[in-house]
Amino acid sequence: MQFAVLSLLTAAGVGVTVPKGINSICCGTPWKSKGMTKGYASMRARVVDVMRRATHDGELVVLSDAVSCSEGFVHELEYEGVTNIKVVDAVQYIADELLPSLPPLPKVASAALHPTCSSTRMGWNDSIRKCAEAIADEVYVANNWGCCGFAGDRGMLHPELTASATAREAAELERRHFDYYLSANRTCELGMERATGKPWRHVLNVLAERMVEFAPA
Repeated sequence: MQFAVLSLLTAAGVGVTVPKGINSICCGTPWKSKGMTKGYASMRARVVDVMRRATHDGELVVLSDAVSCSEGFVHELEYEGVTNIKVVDAVQYIADELLPSLPPLPKVASAALHPTCSSTRMGWNDSIRKCAEAIADEVYVANNWGCCGFAGDRGMLHPELTASATAREAAELERRHFDYYLSANRTCELGMERATGKPWRHVLNVLAERMVEFAPA
Protein backbone atom coordinates (compact mmCIF):
# COMPACT_ATOMS: atom_id res chain seq x y z
CA MET A 1 0.00 0.00 0.00
CA GLN A 2 2.81 2.39 0.84
CA PHE A 3 4.39 1.70 -2.55
CA ALA A 4 1.14 2.56 -4.34
CA VAL A 5 0.74 5.87 -2.53
CA LEU A 6 4.38 6.83 -3.05
CA SER A 7 4.14 5.92 -6.75
CA LEU A 8 1.11 8.15 -7.25
CA LEU A 9 2.63 11.04 -5.32
CA THR A 10 5.91 10.75 -7.21
CA ALA A 11 4.12 10.67 -10.56
CA ALA A 12 2.43 13.95 -9.66
CA GLY A 13 5.70 15.51 -8.51
CA VAL A 14 4.72 15.66 -4.85
CA GLY A 15 7.56 15.27 -2.36
CA VAL A 16 6.91 12.93 0.54
CA THR A 17 8.80 11.65 3.55
CA VAL A 18 8.12 8.72 5.85
CA PRO A 19 8.71 9.93 9.41
CA LYS A 20 11.15 8.35 11.79
CA GLY A 21 9.45 6.33 14.48
CA ILE A 22 6.45 5.41 12.33
CA ASN A 23 6.80 1.72 13.22
CA SER A 24 6.20 2.54 16.88
CA ILE A 25 2.85 4.32 16.45
CA CYS A 26 -0.68 3.51 15.38
CA CYS A 27 -4.06 5.21 15.30
CA GLY A 28 -4.92 3.91 18.77
CA THR A 29 -8.23 2.35 17.79
CA PRO A 30 -7.36 -1.13 19.14
CA TRP A 31 -6.89 0.37 22.62
CA LYS A 32 -9.83 2.76 22.41
CA SER A 33 -12.33 0.20 21.13
CA LYS A 34 -11.43 -2.26 23.89
CA GLY A 35 -11.58 0.32 26.67
CA MET A 36 -7.83 0.20 27.36
CA THR A 37 -7.63 3.84 28.38
CA LYS A 38 -4.03 3.84 29.60
CA GLY A 39 -2.76 2.24 26.42
CA TYR A 40 -4.81 4.66 24.33
CA ALA A 41 -3.45 7.66 26.24
CA SER A 42 0.12 6.40 25.83
CA MET A 43 -0.33 5.92 22.08
CA ARG A 44 -1.93 9.34 21.64
CA ALA A 45 1.05 11.00 23.30
CA ARG A 46 3.46 9.04 21.12
CA VAL A 47 1.54 9.92 17.94
CA VAL A 48 1.46 13.63 18.75
CA ASP A 49 5.20 13.64 19.43
CA VAL A 50 6.05 11.88 16.14
CA MET A 51 3.65 14.02 14.11
CA ARG A 52 4.88 17.30 15.58
CA ARG A 53 8.44 16.46 14.61
CA ALA A 54 7.56 15.01 11.20
CA THR A 55 5.34 17.92 10.16
CA HIS A 56 7.54 20.64 11.68
CA ASP A 57 4.68 21.40 14.04
CA GLY A 58 1.98 21.45 11.40
CA GLU A 59 3.78 22.87 8.37
CA LEU A 60 3.28 19.62 6.43
CA VAL A 61 0.13 17.55 5.91
CA VAL A 62 -0.03 14.01 7.29
CA LEU A 63 -1.19 11.35 4.82
CA SER A 64 -2.51 8.02 6.07
CA ASP A 65 -3.14 5.12 3.68
CA ALA A 66 -5.96 3.23 5.46
CA VAL A 67 -9.22 5.03 6.11
CA SER A 68 -9.86 3.52 9.54
CA CYS A 69 -6.35 4.55 10.61
CA SER A 70 -6.86 8.01 9.13
CA GLU A 71 -10.03 8.41 11.19
CA GLY A 72 -8.21 7.16 14.27
CA PHE A 73 -5.36 9.66 13.84
CA VAL A 74 -7.85 12.52 13.43
CA HIS A 75 -9.55 11.55 16.68
CA GLU A 76 -6.25 11.16 18.55
CA LEU A 77 -5.26 14.70 17.64
CA GLU A 78 -8.71 16.01 18.55
CA TYR A 79 -8.55 14.21 21.89
CA GLU A 80 -5.18 15.82 22.63
CA GLY A 81 -6.41 19.27 21.58
CA VAL A 82 -4.00 19.49 18.65
CA THR A 83 -5.48 21.76 15.98
CA ASN A 84 -2.48 22.73 13.87
CA ILE A 85 -1.72 19.27 12.41
CA LYS A 86 -3.91 18.12 9.53
CA VAL A 87 -4.42 14.42 8.78
CA VAL A 88 -5.78 13.55 5.34
CA ASP A 89 -6.56 10.10 4.04
CA ALA A 90 -4.49 9.23 0.98
CA VAL A 91 -7.62 8.56 -1.10
CA GLN A 92 -8.97 12.01 -0.31
CA TYR A 93 -5.67 13.72 -1.10
CA ILE A 94 -5.13 11.87 -4.37
CA ALA A 95 -8.72 12.40 -5.51
CA ASP A 96 -8.69 16.12 -4.76
CA GLU A 97 -5.10 17.12 -5.43
CA LEU A 98 -3.55 14.62 -7.85
CA LEU A 99 -6.19 13.12 -10.14
CA PRO A 100 -6.74 16.36 -12.07
CA SER A 101 -3.03 16.45 -12.97
CA LEU A 102 -2.53 12.75 -13.71
CA PRO A 103 -2.86 11.56 -17.33
CA PRO A 104 -6.15 9.80 -18.13
CA LEU A 105 -5.85 6.02 -18.14
CA PRO A 106 -7.68 3.35 -20.14
CA LYS A 107 -10.69 2.16 -18.15
CA VAL A 108 -12.18 -1.26 -17.56
CA ALA A 109 -15.92 -1.68 -17.98
CA SER A 110 -16.98 -1.99 -14.35
CA ALA A 111 -15.89 -2.08 -10.73
CA ALA A 112 -17.74 -2.94 -7.55
CA LEU A 113 -17.01 -0.50 -4.74
CA HIS A 114 -17.39 -1.15 -1.02
CA PRO A 115 -17.22 2.10 0.97
CA THR A 116 -16.08 1.67 4.55
CA CYS A 117 -17.60 2.72 7.85
CA SER A 118 -14.74 5.14 8.45
CA SER A 119 -14.94 6.71 4.99
CA THR A 120 -18.68 7.16 5.50
CA ARG A 121 -18.31 8.79 8.92
CA MET A 122 -15.49 11.06 7.73
CA GLY A 123 -17.16 12.10 4.47
CA TRP A 124 -14.56 10.48 2.19
CA ASN A 125 -16.82 8.28 0.06
CA ASP A 126 -16.91 10.77 -2.81
CA SER A 127 -13.11 10.69 -2.91
CA ILE A 128 -13.06 6.89 -3.07
CA ARG A 129 -15.59 6.99 -5.89
CA LYS A 130 -13.51 9.56 -7.83
CA CYS A 131 -10.49 7.26 -7.67
CA ALA A 132 -12.60 4.28 -8.72
CA GLU A 133 -14.05 6.28 -11.62
CA ALA A 134 -10.50 6.83 -12.88
CA ILE A 135 -10.30 3.04 -13.21
CA ALA A 136 -13.73 1.94 -14.44
CA ASP A 137 -16.49 3.37 -16.62
CA GLU A 138 -19.12 2.05 -14.22
CA VAL A 139 -18.62 2.12 -10.45
CA TYR A 140 -21.27 0.12 -8.63
CA VAL A 141 -22.06 0.35 -4.92
CA ALA A 142 -24.50 -2.34 -3.87
CA ASN A 143 -27.93 -1.19 -2.76
CA ASN A 144 -27.44 -3.56 0.17
CA TRP A 145 -24.06 -2.08 1.06
CA GLY A 146 -23.32 -1.99 4.76
CA CYS A 147 -20.67 -2.57 7.40
CA CYS A 148 -18.65 -5.70 6.63
CA GLY A 149 -18.57 -6.60 10.32
CA PHE A 150 -14.82 -7.18 10.38
CA ALA A 151 -14.38 -4.44 13.00
CA GLY A 152 -10.62 -4.59 13.39
CA ASP A 153 -9.91 -8.07 14.72
CA ARG A 154 -13.52 -9.16 15.31
CA GLY A 155 -13.76 -10.72 11.88
CA MET A 156 -10.66 -12.79 12.56
CA LEU A 157 -11.90 -14.02 15.92
CA HIS A 158 -15.59 -14.32 15.03
CA PRO A 159 -15.96 -14.91 11.26
CA GLU A 160 -19.68 -15.50 11.73
CA LEU A 161 -20.07 -11.75 12.34
CA THR A 162 -18.67 -10.92 8.91
CA ALA A 163 -20.67 -13.70 7.26
CA SER A 164 -23.90 -12.31 8.69
CA ALA A 165 -23.09 -8.65 8.06
CA THR A 166 -22.13 -9.13 4.41
CA ALA A 167 -24.71 -11.72 3.32
CA ARG A 168 -27.12 -9.38 1.55
CA GLU A 169 -24.42 -7.28 -0.11
CA ALA A 170 -22.56 -10.38 -1.28
CA ALA A 171 -25.74 -11.92 -2.71
CA GLU A 172 -26.42 -8.75 -4.70
CA LEU A 173 -22.88 -8.53 -6.08
CA GLU A 174 -22.86 -12.19 -7.09
CA ARG A 175 -25.59 -11.52 -9.66
CA ARG A 176 -23.07 -10.07 -12.11
CA HIS A 177 -19.38 -9.86 -12.96
CA PHE A 178 -17.11 -6.90 -12.23
CA ASP A 179 -13.62 -6.31 -13.57
CA TYR A 180 -12.41 -5.03 -10.20
CA TYR A 181 -13.62 -5.22 -6.62
CA LEU A 182 -12.46 -2.11 -4.77
CA SER A 183 -12.44 -0.68 -1.27
CA ALA A 184 -10.11 1.46 0.86
CA ASN A 185 -9.16 -0.57 3.93
CA ARG A 186 -7.48 -3.97 4.11
CA THR A 187 -9.68 -5.48 6.81
CA CYS A 188 -12.81 -4.50 4.86
CA GLU A 189 -11.27 -6.05 1.76
CA LEU A 190 -10.60 -9.26 3.69
CA GLY A 191 -14.17 -9.34 4.92
CA MET A 192 -15.57 -8.85 1.44
CA GLU A 193 -13.21 -11.46 -0.01
CA ARG A 194 -14.55 -13.99 2.47
CA ALA A 195 -18.11 -13.01 1.64
CA THR A 196 -17.86 -13.04 -2.16
CA GLY A 197 -14.85 -15.18 -3.02
CA LYS A 198 -13.58 -12.31 -5.16
CA PRO A 199 -10.22 -10.49 -4.92
CA TRP A 200 -10.99 -7.16 -3.24
CA ARG A 201 -8.23 -4.55 -3.46
CA HIS A 202 -7.51 -1.03 -2.29
CA VAL A 203 -8.52 1.43 -4.98
CA LEU A 204 -5.12 3.16 -4.84
CA ASN A 205 -3.23 -0.09 -5.39
CA VAL A 206 -5.15 -0.65 -8.61
CA LEU A 207 -4.85 2.99 -9.67
CA ALA A 208 -1.08 2.93 -9.15
CA GLU A 209 -0.68 -0.33 -11.07
CA ARG A 210 -2.64 1.00 -14.01
CA MET A 211 -0.69 4.24 -13.97
CA VAL A 212 2.59 2.33 -14.18
CA GLU A 213 1.22 0.14 -16.98
CA PHE A 214 -0.57 2.71 -19.12
CA ALA A 215 0.66 6.23 -18.34
CA PRO A 216 2.98 7.72 -20.97
CA ALA A 217 6.65 7.73 -20.01
